[in-house]
Amino acid sequence: MTVVVVGNPKPNSRTRAAAELVARRLTGQEPSAVIEVVELGAGLLGWGDPKVAEAKATVLSAGSLVVASPTFKATYTGLLKLFLDQFGQGELGGIPTFPLMLGAAYNHALAPELTLRPVLVEIGASCPAPGLYLLDSDYETSADLDAWLKVARKFVPAVAR
Repeated sequence: MTVVVVGNPKPNSRTRAAAELVARRLTGQEPSAVIEVVELGAGLLGWGDPKVAEAKATVLSAGSLVVASPTFKATYTGLLKLFLDQFGQGELGGIPTFPLMLGAAYNHALAPELTLRPVLVEIGASCPAPGLYLLDSDYETSADLDAWLKVARKFVPAVAR
């Protein structure tokens, strides 16, 4: 079961569309769940919110994750950071996780590797493939996605395919 986590402050964004596309192309199936972090609202600012706890449980039950964010100020969104901060060190327990970021130009193409991947690893994700950066203008037809899939598919659990 693949779960998509979307850290865009705008619901139903291109980031979500790209993350769902990546999940489909990676596993051959629709994602089992999509968590739009923005829908968790003010519950992200504290601990113990029932909606946040439900979202965490969904993440923890995943066979693989796609964690996506637009590029804001050369990094992922603060909204996504609030959600990821809800997880303790190592809590993801090695779930295969694929960081994805979208941006307007390639000058931030290292952002998934330099900013998002380290926090995912800190909370216990296994990030076996390089982080993926796609231009928000052509993510649907990107040759970068095709090249990345050749590497990343090797690491998708058989149950997720």
